[in-house]
Amino acid sequence: MRIAFVLPAYPWKPNGGFRTAYEHANHLVVRGHEVTVVHSRRLANWPPPPTTKFYRGLRWRARRLRDSIRDSLFKPSLGWQPIDPRVRLRYVPEPISEYVPDSDAIFATYWPTAEYVVEYPPSKGEKFYLIQDFESYFGPEERVKRTWKMPFHRVTISKWLYENVSAVTQEGRTICVPEGIDHRRFRMLCDIAARPRCISMFFSTAPYKAPGDAVRALELCKGQQPGIQAIVFGTGPRPDRLPPWMEYHQNVPEAELVRIYNQSSIFICSSLAEGFAFPPAEAMACGCAVVTTDCGGNREYAEHEVTALLSPPRDPEALARNVLRLLDDDSLRRRLARAGYERIQEFTWEKSADLLAGFVNDCVKTSKG
Repeated sequence: MRIAFVLPAYPWKPNGGFRTAYEHANHLVVRGHEVTVVHSRRLANWPPPPTTKFYRGLRWRARRLRDSIRDSLFKPSLGWQPIDPRVRLRYVPEPISEYVPDSDAIFATYWPTAEYVVEYPPSKGEKFYLIQDFESYFGPEERVKRTWKMPFHRVTISKWLYENVSAVTQEGRTICVPEGIDHRRFRMLCDIAARPRCISMFFSTAPYKAPGDAVRALELCKGQQPGIQAIVFGTGPRPDRLPPWMEYHQNVPEAELVRIYNQSSIFICSSLAEGFAFPPAEAMACGCAVVTTDCGGNREYAEHEVTALLSPPRDPEALARNVLRLLDDDSLRRRLARAGYERIQEFTWEKSADLLAGFVNDCVKTSKG
C-alpha cells in the first residue's frame, strides 16, 4: 500500500510530532508498504503575522524570510531521528496536491495540514488525520476543532485525546493508537538504587510546556535540599531564567540524552497539556522516577502513586512537594521508578504500527468496497 504523511515544516530540530510520523513510516515500510513523508517549507494558512507592536511584526517577517532562505538552500540532516532508507523524504514549497504523491492513504499530522489535505483529490488516497495534541496552543481553538470534524479517519495518540476528539466529532471513525518507545535506544544503563540526587527536565519555550513552573519547583527544592543537582536540556541556547546552579545542555545527541536520563534519579515535567509527552516516557524507560503535572495524555503511563507522582498544572509548589517526597523517601523513589519502568515497557512502536496498519488497511478496503 502507498502511504504518505504530510508534515508542516522542515525537521531542523527534534520534534515529538515529527518523531511519531517517522517512527510509523519506519515500521510501515518494514511491513512492506511504500511510505513517503512530505515536508512543507511554508504554510499559507498559518501562522498569521503579529497584529500588535510594529517591531514584533518586523521581527516576525525577518524570521520568516531567514527561514525561507535557509529552507530553499539547505535540507536538514535529520541526525536526531533514525530513518529507514526505504522511507522516501520529500521536501516541497507548500503542501498543495501537485507536490504530494498519489497514494492509497494520506495523513495530515497538524491542524493546518488538515486544511490542505481535506482538499486533495481522490488520487492522493483515503484521508487520515493523525491528531497528536489539543492544538489550541498553536492556533484558534474553534479552528482546530473544525479540523477534527472534517471527513477524515482520525487517529489519536492517547485515550485522553481520543475522548476530547470524540466529544466534538460525529462522522468518520476515530481510533486511539498510543505512542511507542524504542527500548533499544532509551534503556536503563544505571541501577535505580545507585543514582545521585539529580533531577532532570526538558526546557521548551512553548507556553504550554510551562517550563518556568518546573524551574520554580526546583528552586524551592534547592532551598530545602541544597545538595541536589539539576540537569536541564533543550533545543535553544541556555535560557536566561535558569539559575547558575542548574546545568544546561543544548541540542544533545541521543546518546548523551540517554546518559542524562540514566544519571538522574528524578525527572520533572510541568506541561499544561500534552497529547502523550515523550520526555517523561523516555525518562521512565531509562529508570527515572517521574514527577509530573496531570497534563492529559501522560495518563497513558503516569499513574499517581503507582508509576509517578502527579499534581495539577500551574502549581509549582505542588510539583516541588512531590519532588521533595522522593528526595526524603528513597524507597518510594525506587518503587515508583521500577513500576514506571515496567509500565513503559508496554509501549512499543511495533504495537503501535500494528494498530495503525490494521486501521488503515480496514478503512481503505471499506472505502474501495
